[in-house]
Order: sequence, then structure tokens, then C-alpha cells
Amino acid sequence: MRRKFQCATLQLDFQLPARFNLSYSAEDETKRERPVMIHRAILGSVERMFAILLEHFKGKWPFWLSPRQAIVCPVSDKSQTYALQVRDRIHDAGFYVDVDTSDRTINKKVREAQLAQYNYILVVGEKEVATGQVAVRVRDNNDSIVKSVEELLKDFKE
Repeated sequence: MRRKFQCATLQLDFQLPARFNLSYSAEDETKRERPVMIHRAILGSVERMFAILLEHFKGKWPFWLSPRQAIVCPVSDKSQTYALQVRDRIHDAGFYVDVDTSDRTINKKVREAQLAQYNYILVVGEKEVATGQVAVRVRDNNDSIVKSVEELLKDFKE
């Protein structure tokens, strides 16, 4: 959107020192001076910073910041147990991962995952169960690459 943002603010506060009756000694120590408080917020308000990040990434969070890093989509009931095992391995490695155990078709599961802005969509079918791998789809790419879970975790860490 090519906007310029202002996040940091510095504000001079003349009211709180008066309310708290704050003062300090001037150079001659007979005269008391009223201080001025300076409030600073490097990132502005949390809400403003969050709104700027959301707008900057257009809702497509980078992997390290995403609340939806990965989702495992089993093709059928036969691969559901393996999908849950994959989810557990990824979760145990410290990443956020969901699994779609609904009875919808794989195309609908993948489409829903894309709309929900998951960074990685991991499809597992009977072939992946037999080889101990996952078919990896990146959010904005329809191509899939088959990888082992160890390779996938290495990519996540990088």
C-alpha cells in the first residue's frame, strides 16, 4: 500500500507532575521547580503496531510469526492416524500445527487451509503413510513436494 507509518511517539506531560506534586531543587536550592514528564512509546500502542504488521503482510503472516504455521490434511480415514502422528511430531518440535480430521474431500480441506492462510499444508495419503513422508504445499503455491518429516522440520527451523 506504500504508506508511511508513524509508530514511535514522545509526549510531554505537564499534568502528572502537578497531580503528584513533584518538584526538584533548582541551582540555588531555595527555589523548587516543577518537572515535565516525558512518555515514550517506541512501537506506539500494541494495537497500532499489530494493525501495521497485519496490513504490511496483508494477512499472510511470515512463518515465524504465524499463528497458523502448518496443517496436516489426511486424504482419507486410512491416513488419519498417521496425520495425527505427524502433527504430534511437529508440535513436539515446537511448531504450531493443526490437523483436519473432518470428512470433507481433500480438495475442500486444502482449499479451507489456503483460505485460513496456513503457511504449510501437509497432505498425507496411503503413499505417504507407507513411506513415512508428507506432501508439502506452500500457502501460495499449488505445487507439492514430498519430504520426510525430518526434512520438513529442518526447513521449519531454518
